[in-house]
Amino acid sequence: MPLIEVIQTRRVTAHVRFNEPVIAQINQYAAFISATPDDVINKGLEYLFEKDRDFATFRASDRCKDVPELLKARRPNGSKASRVGAKKPSASVETGESVAVRKA
Repeated sequence: MPLIEVIQTRRVTAHVRFNEPVIAQINQYAAFISATPDDVINKGLEYLFEKDRDFATFRASDRCKDVPELLKARRPNGSKASRVGAKKPSASVETGESVAVRKA
């Protein structure tokens, strides 16, 4: 039985890095609960924040007000809609081996 349940909410994008073994486990857990990796990360962090009583105490303290914003959400800018048609197609390079496989 999964420990987290996923409910869709408004999303923002942020750039983070994970260790490779964690990525594998995120993908596996996402498959286990039929969700996306984003859902697993969001709900896993919500669960952590809810259960950590020391963190709840920290959040209620004055120290929490002075925390630097190290992780920033990427906000879509107003010109995003005008760039939709201007996207360049991605280029790919195929090795000779992969082309040969397709011809066979």
